[in-house]
Amino acid sequence: WENVAFGLLARGGIGRGDARGRADAVLTQVGLDPSVGDLSPSELSGGMQKRVGLARAIAARPDILFFDEPTTGLDPIMGAVIDGLIVDCVKRLGSTAVAITHDMASATRIGDRAAMLFRGKLVWQGAAAELLHSGNAMVDQFTHGRREGPIQMELRR
Repeated sequence: WENVAFGLLARGGIGRGDARGRADAVLTQVGLDPSVGDLSPSELSGGMQKRVGLARAIAARPDILFFDEPTTGLDPIMGAVIDGLIVDCVKRLGSTAVAITHDMASATRIGDRAAMLFRGKLVWQGAAAELLHSGNAMVDQFTHGRREGPIQMELRR
């Protein structure tokens, strides 16, 4: 629970009892029993760790949430569960979320809009639902995992 409430406690203005209550509430919002707050990180599964991370992110009710590969290391079903929780939490908070991911299924599930950067330049932006059929050769190569196309990987020895 202290990990979930870390930001609240670090900023001050909230006592440990109130922070624990807030941690329990957000753990529940991400589908975990508040008793999970008494476990150490090594006792949590990968999916539980992702949900605790989401709980920590939403505990302070931020206006903007940043996600970096939110489903990496998860099986496809747990990835879909995490994506659903992200969407639910963002809607409940009225927040804006920005996610960086190479998981195209996740990008289309959680995103309203999507963009692709290549070598520091924006090469495409549009509705996330159009990501898999964007009409952009670079995006199509990336989203479909094609070896051949405009993106050439440099091999170094």
